[in-house]
Amino acid sequence: MLDKNSILEALKSVKYPGFEKDIVTFGFVKEIEVSDENVFVEVEILSASEEIASELKTNVNSAIHALDAKRIDISIKQPKAPSQKSNSQSGKNITPHVKNFVMVSSGKGGVGKTTTTVNLAIALASQGKKVGLLDADIYGPNVPRMLGVVGKSPEIVGQKVKPILAHGVEMMSMGSLMEEGQSLIWRGSMIMKAIEQLLRDILWSELDVLFIDMPPGTGDAQLTLAQSVPVTTGICVTTPQQVALDDTQRSLDMFKKLHIPIAGIMENMSGFICPDTGKEYDIFGKGTTAPLAEKFETQVIGEIPIEPAVREGGDEGKPVVLFRPESETAKRYQESARKLWEEIEKVNEEGGASNEAIQPTTPPGVSACSTGASEASNGSTSGGCGCK
Repeated sequence: MLDKNSILEALKSVKYPGFEKDIVTFGFVKEIEVSDENVFVEVEILSASEEIASELKTNVNSAIHALDAKRIDISIKQPKAPSQKSNSQSGKNITPHVKNFVMVSSGKGGVGKTTTTVNLAIALASQGKKVGLLDADIYGPNVPRMLGVVGKSPEIVGQKVKPILAHGVEMMSMGSLMEEGQSLIWRGSMIMKAIEQLLRDILWSELDVLFIDMPPGTGDAQLTLAQSVPVTTGICVTTPQQVALDDTQRSLDMFKKLHIPIAGIMENMSGFICPDTGKEYDIFGKGTTAPLAEKFETQVIGEIPIEPAVREGGDEGKPVVLFRPESETAKRYQESARKLWEEIEKVNEEGGASNEAIQPTTPPGVSACSTGASEASNGSTSGGCGCK
C-alpha cells in the first residue's frame, strides 16, 4: 500500500553518503505527500555539496520507485554554498562539507602552535561547535600525543579513512598513519600531495570548523592548503620575544599574500603563573604582540601564560582546557575560542577577502627557472627541480 508510512519505511534504506545511518534516522526527511499514486518527498540536508544532493536524489527515487509510484517529485533542500571567503584558486574546495577552515600557523617552531591548536579546538567543541583537527605538520605530528591517541590506528572505510574521535574533536594526523618514531624525508611536492590527501581522503563529518595545524614557516604546505580549500581565517601563534616576533611578521605577511583574513595573534608563553603563589611573572615579556597586531589590522586574540599544567596535559594527552578548566590558561583559551568564532562569523557575513588566484612570488635578484614557473602556474612549487 502506497502511503506515508510505507514511504518512510522505504526511505530507511537510503543511507546518507559517507555514513552508516539513513536519512530518516538523521531526521532529514521533512515532508511526505501522497495523492493517488503520486508522491512528493522533501529532504533537508546540511551539506551544500551538489554531489551529495544528486546522490541522495537518485537513491530516494530508487527507494520510492520500488513501491510502484507513478510519479515521484523529490525536493532536496540544502544550505547555500558559502561564498568564496579567501585565497583559493577560483572556487576550488576539495572538502566542501566543511563549513569553515582555520589555518593555525607560526613563523618558527617551538612557540606552542600545536598546543594552542589542540586547546582552541577542544574549547570550541565544548562551546557546542562540530570541530575537526587536521595535523598538517608533516615533519612534527604531535597532535596524537596531545590528544592521548598515540598508537591508535584509524578505521579504513573503502578507499577512505575515518578520523579518530578524541575529546569531542575529529582528528587526523600523519602521526596516526605511520609507525611511531619514523622520519619523513620528503620534498615539497610530496608534502603538498600528502596535505591534499589528508583533506580529500578523510571522512570528515559536516564540520562547523576544521582547524589545520600547519608546519612552522611559510612554504609548500601553506601554499597547498590555500589552493585546496577556501581558508576562512588564519591565526598566528607567537611568543613575546622580539626574535619570535620577527618571524611572526613574515607569517602574517604570508596570510596577506594568500588573501587569508587574519583572525588574530595568539601570544603564547605570555607570562608565567607560579603554581605555589599564583603570582604571574613576565619572564619572556608580555603584550609585545599588540603593535604587530595593529600593523596588520588585526587583534591579539589571546595571551596564554605558562603553567605547569599545560605541559603536563600535553604530555599525558589531557589538554588543560578540558582537564583543568578552573585554571587561568583554560579560561583564556575559552575566551580566545569565543573571539575566534566571532571572527569566523564576521568573515562569513562580509564575504571575506578577494578571490584572486595565488601566484608564488620570486624575490628580487633571483630568477625562476622555466620548470619552476610552469609548476607554479599549476598550483605547486618547484620542490627540488635541481636548479642552482
